[in-house]
Amino acid sequence: MDRSSAGISGQYARSGNNYNQSNGQATSSRRGRYRYATVRQWDSPSRTAPGCNEFHHSSFTRSSQHLQYRSVNPAQNFNALIEQEIMDDLVSKSDRFGHRYDGRDHGVYASSIKKYTSASKRPLNRAEQSQLMRLLQNFTATRSWNWRSLTTTLHSLTSAGVFTAHNPIDKRVKHTQVALLSTLLDAIIFKCNQKPEATYVRAQEIANLLWAMAKLVDSGQERIPGLNEAVAALLPHMNTQKDQFIPQHIANLLWAMAKLVDNGQEQTPELNEAVARLLANVNAQKGNFKPQEITNLLWAMAKLVDNGQEQTPILSRAEAVLLPHVSAQKANFIPQGIANLLWAMAKLVDNGQKRTPEFNEALAALLPHVSAQKANFTPQGIANLLWAMAKLVDNGQEQTPGLNEAVAALLPHVNTQKAHFKPQEIASLLWAMAKLVDNGQEQTPGLNKAIVALLPHVNIHKAHFKPQEIANLLWATAKLVDNGQEWTLQLKEAVAVLLPQVNPEKAHFKPQEIANLLWAMAKLLDNGQDTPKLKETVAALLPRVNTEKANFKPQEIANLLWAMAKLVGNGEWTSELNEAVATLLRHVNTQKANFKPKEIANLLWATAKLGEFVELNLVTSMLESLVYRISEHPQLLQQDLLMSLWGVMVCCARLSLDSNNNNWLEKHMDELFARLENTSSDNEEEQRIIAMAASWLGRACPVVPNYPTNISKIQADFRNQLQSCIPSLQIEEEKSLNSLPPVDLLLPDHNMVIEVQGPSHYVGGDFNTRNGSTLLKIALLQKAGFEVIEIPANRLLTQDSMKPCNDQIKSRIGFPPQGHGSVSLKRTWTDAAYVTADKGRQPTEHGYLTAEKQLEEQTGKPAKRKRKNSQ
Repeated sequence: MDRSSAGISGQYARSGNNYNQSNGQATSSRRGRYRYATVRQWDSPSRTAPGCNEFHHSSFTRSSQHLQYRSVNPAQNFNALIEQEIMDDLVSKSDRFGHRYDGRDHGVYASSIKKYTSASKRPLNRAEQSQLMRLLQNFTATRSWNWRSLTTTLHSLTSAGVFTAHNPIDKRVKHTQVALLSTLLDAIIFKCNQKPEATYVRAQEIANLLWAMAKLVDSGQERIPGLNEAVAALLPHMNTQKDQFIPQHIANLLWAMAKLVDNGQEQTPELNEAVARLLANVNAQKGNFKPQEITNLLWAMAKLVDNGQEQTPILSRAEAVLLPHVSAQKANFIPQGIANLLWAMAKLVDNGQKRTPEFNEALAALLPHVSAQKANFTPQGIANLLWAMAKLVDNGQEQTPGLNEAVAALLPHVNTQKAHFKPQEIASLLWAMAKLVDNGQEQTPGLNKAIVALLPHVNIHKAHFKPQEIANLLWATAKLVDNGQEWTLQLKEAVAVLLPQVNPEKAHFKPQEIANLLWAMAKLLDNGQDTPKLKETVAALLPRVNTEKANFKPQEIANLLWAMAKLVGNGEWTSELNEAVATLLRHVNTQKANFKPKEIANLLWATAKLGEFVELNLVTSMLESLVYRISEHPQLLQQDLLMSLWGVMVCCARLSLDSNNNNWLEKHMDELFARLENTSSDNEEEQRIIAMAASWLGRACPVVPNYPTNISKIQADFRNQLQSCIPSLQIEEEKSLNSLPPVDLLLPDHNMVIEVQGPSHYVGGDFNTRNGSTLLKIALLQKAGFEVIEIPANRLLTQDSMKPCNDQIKSRIGFPPQGHGSVSLKRTWTDAAYVTADKGRQPTEHGYLTAEKQLEEQTGKPAKRKRKNSQ
């Protein structure tokens, strides 16, 4: 269902979407810590550097010397950086020497800006950037600049935050940024494409440039013209220099590749080849990476895989050789590194990485440091960590004491940092808490406090959530409620402010998010949230099911059908829902080989719930190809076994009512019952399923089920009129036979059951298409030796309409009674206008809305009444 995630700041990239998330998966903020993934700086420029002889080597001016050699004092030097004299001197020198100018002084000036931000330990703020841009309007790179000047300038300005896109955007600043970047990229592309191949393009410079380009897109810059071409121009030089990259270069380059791909860079064959070469170097250099570089590498691999990179043997080997170094370096990772490592490990597992002994060892080594460093994690780090632990648990990681301690250590900091979480982080945190609870995490006071602390911020940030985050939040609230979270006012308010955000964004939800949202709507409705806005949200999403029908994964198909069956069971039935169900059912068969056992359980339950709406031959075909796989999975959860058992029973019932052989399916029912026979459950619904299965199989019932009873006014009126017509007739009401659900009317002298079927017994309340619960009950009664007569309640709305039914019953029982023998189960008795008997039917068109309205007018109550048996 759900695929969602938390993002990574700084040199690490934003995470992708699960549901779920349901992801799922939120993305990180664009603004990161500039000082990570740093690149080694050059020594003083050499006048004999290859390729530079043809250019003019200017002597240092007073201003450039001043900036290059004086010590940096952040309190004083920014004003020195924006002196007009500096720019006038640079422009003058460029104009004077023209095409012979090599750009060296411009590079020195760019370096001085970076030195200022390095000393300040932060990038330029918005005000500083704006003041600097007034000068940089005349800062223009040309193709005559040498390679070193170009790479120094782009790397330094990017590192300093000159190109960061602040919101709201200042058009003047944006224009200057684009103009400057365009000239730099044009000159870099020109230099890269020189023939014969440019010998001055060296390993460190390639690492610097690709890091800077990745940082540009990560800092909010739109994909400006020339950026893709510049990346493509650099890639061939990576092959030339492949043996020259030091460990830091390898880490920075893979980080850059991952970041570029995460921001839309096409994964061309050339890029994939470059990644493969770098991965091979990871293995060769495995013992030389520093902690930060190990973090960058694993993050990059996780991000590449999350964006579709194939998990090749070379990538798997690179992951495998790094993991032991995580354990060895465990004491040297900073808090951000710990958060990013756990995020990366969780993301790799979520994309199919096996939890090897080395993986488990690395995880066990990191978890104690979460508790030890708990006070030092940023809000984003807290969100990443809780997301990672939830995702690991969701993928089968045991909830060890170490993991539980790490979760417990972080939860109090959610409360203390609540005002500082960004919308994406709020979504990731609530998703993580819901996922942990769903996987057995105890709902401790600490967890409940964290949830309570976050919920008001959903309302505060309601206008800023992205589609994926809206889906994750609604999934999380529904999942928390489904696991016993109290429906507090804050929780209701959070749902209320999120629902109106769905319709405007409906075109932007991905298939997984559509599945998660409809699942959440069904769960919320099932837990009493029957509001007009929820119904409006469902109506907005249903057409998207048809639009995206070819893009749903097996899990999403199963979740959607489950959700729609739930919606139908709660009285929701529209033409759009009808169409969505039909669309999905067609895709079940095409995807049948790809469903997991839990998804098969959901499918069995959903198709059974929909009863006669799903054609019998489609149900049997589906079960023939799917049900045996439940038997092959010995560790399926009890809930999934019960759903499967109920689904198989309903299919058996339909085959029985249609006079078809169901022996092959009864074998599967017997196997499922055997797996549940000795289990215990306090859940009344689960006890009823066990009791019905025991009755069908002729076994002793291991439980004593409790069934609610409900006598409708129509049922009472009909009973009274039947009794008045035949005063001597013995009639029993709401009688439970053989541990089965109670029948409406029992005629014990005639071995006959009369069921007055209200709208809740039919799909969509159409008084024609029986649902799964109704079909199962009828078949069980027949199997127990009773003749069953069904009378749709809309045939009993008046005294006059009851009389023909009474007359036919009198005729049927042979009044006065002719003995107490059992009636042949194969006999059918039907008057299409009034009464239906035990023969299976296919749906036909009926104006059930009118009938329901009549029923409401007659009884003064809503047409939907409490079901006697539901699943």
